[in-house]
Amino acid sequence: MAAELPDGHYLQGDIADPADAERLVEQTVKHYGRLDVLVNNAGTTRFIPLDDLGAADPQAWREIFDVNVIGAWQLTVAAVPHLRAGGAGSVVNSSSVSATRALGNSIPYAVSKATVNHMTRLLASQLGPEIRVNAVAPGLIDTAWYAEADQVWQSSRDWIAAHTPLHRAGTPEDVADAVAYLVDAAHTTGDSLTVDGGRHIV
Repeated sequence: MAAELPDGHYLQGDIADPADAERLVEQTVKHYGRLDVLVNNAGTTRFIPLDDLGAADPQAWREIFDVNVIGAWQLTVAAVPHLRAGGAGSVVNSSSVSATRALGNSIPYAVSKATVNHMTRLLASQLGPEIRVNAVAPGLIDTAWYAEADQVWQSSRDWIAAHTPLHRAGTPEDVADAVAYLVDAAHTTGDSLTVDGGRHIV
């Protein structure tokens, strides 16, 4: 991805590791000289049927929350001084429609995204006016996660796409467009933009 961008720069790290989260921000600022936007897009999940409570063991909860919630928090905390220095910083968190509806690929994942939604609102209330904080909430998106899922999840994916007003799954480009909109939406903060092809109205 970095190779496709004329000024792209790639850093590898584990955002669940506090030292790595700080390093990613500091090296980014060192490379570019400033930081205007943080997109907390790193995430993880486990495909666990919602009714299989036993499979959602404490380790699954910890793994998912360490990345989806604590990782996003650590990156944001590390980025805030640099975002504030520019006077018009923007944070966009990756949420999910499963944060507000009783669905998703696992209960720990859905709860982690509900937490991200509330964290987004709390941060927006505290970081304005210098920094805006919003979230994007995708529905079914064709990614490697579904390509690697078993047949049950593939069948679920096909059914959801067929029963969505726009009659397709979303693409990473659809989500990127929503993120770009929120980055530029100068009078929007504390909000979550749904990107699910209209599935939430069915």
